[in-house]
Amino acid sequence: MAKRRVVIVGGGAAGFFSAITCAEAHPDCQVIILEQGSQVLQKVKISGGGRCNVTHQCFEAKELLMRYPRGHRELIGPFHHWQARDTVEWFESRGVRLKTESDGRMFPVTDSSQTIIDCLLNEAQKLCVEVKLNCELKSVVKQENGCFDLELSDGHYMTADALMLATGGTRAAKGAKLAESLGHLTIPAVPSLFTLRTKDGRLQGLAGISKETVSVFFGQGEAELRQSGPLLITHEGLSGPAILKLSAWGARLFAEKNYIGILRVDWTGGEKAQDLRAMFMRCRKETGKRQLSTQALLGLPTRLWERLLEHAGIPIGRRWLELKKDEEDSLLQELTQSRFQIDGKSMNKEEFVTCGGVCTKEIDFRTMESKCCPGLYFSGEILNIDGVTGGFNFQAAWTTGYLAGKAMGCSA
Repeated sequence: MAKRRVVIVGGGAAGFFSAITCAEAHPDCQVIILEQGSQVLQKVKISGGGRCNVTHQCFEAKELLMRYPRGHRELIGPFHHWQARDTVEWFESRGVRLKTESDGRMFPVTDSSQTIIDCLLNEAQKLCVEVKLNCELKSVVKQENGCFDLELSDGHYMTADALMLATGGTRAAKGAKLAESLGHLTIPAVPSLFTLRTKDGRLQGLAGISKETVSVFFGQGEAELRQSGPLLITHEGLSGPAILKLSAWGARLFAEKNYIGILRVDWTGGEKAQDLRAMFMRCRKETGKRQLSTQALLGLPTRLWERLLEHAGIPIGRRWLELKKDEEDSLLQELTQSRFQIDGKSMNKEEFVTCGGVCTKEIDFRTMESKCCPGLYFSGEILNIDGVTGGFNFQAAWTTGYLAGKAMGCSA
């Protein structure tokens, strides 16, 4: 009797984890990965600056769900079956020790993504997973007997008993077109996790300067977005966790605005106006003869503090005792409501994530199987699921890949 053949399209994190899980749980299956490129696991290789942010030390499912702007409801069940703690145990049981950094991100202790790549490749080889490189799935047809006829880019044809699409974000459209050809609805993809461009003079020459905690705002009224966290000034504008989280939760809004609008920054991180005025009063009493420019407040870097004072219209050399009421008001406004004209975005160098993909309503999240095309499975970023920066997108890939891998090897 012929082995059940499981074909996985996409040689990334989700594809490999699905293949390994399937081959391990169902050794009687023939598991094949089709990768259109000449190398596999390329996103794993470059992620986290080449270190690979495997997951995040967030071991409570409810807390983990809060890191997904899209997909948090659908991941409730999956995270009770496979979450970050399971990912850590899986890699460590295979000789890959992970470490946790101060912000919760987890990396291999080697600080090299090659450690993760080698682990996945070795497991796949040990379990006899076949990997076909430079092999693109051009078209697929579902037969009446439930099998899939696959047309490959090398001119060959193949039949699969179960098929999984793990082609990554659907911005490239190839994965989306395959899903649509099998009856699925896809949500148009737009970028998520990007930095913001601005030519504002306050930031000129300050690239590399950061502030540990700020609040950032974009939009108005009910559509206003708000996030908090560290902020980094770059050569092009603004980045850091606060901006990346804002871009993830506001991916659709930013796209609708064509990445143009006003970004407001509260450099205080949420201090109340009366507390700031009390701080100014203490400075008048205790250090009244000092110049404002020599006494940066709120943990602001000195050069940034000087720029904010200048923009607030406070003369160079102004001492605290000489600070006028209208100058204090202006400084208060600048510290809590700095306005920056945003004129575009730049992709974050360590992450390239899309918002959009296969409609999650059409997926059974117990098995990752299609509700409208039995035998078809999905995992990873091809789904309309994405997380904020910090290892959460990889975690979604490991989780959905695990569930799909377990289910794909089971005959109907």
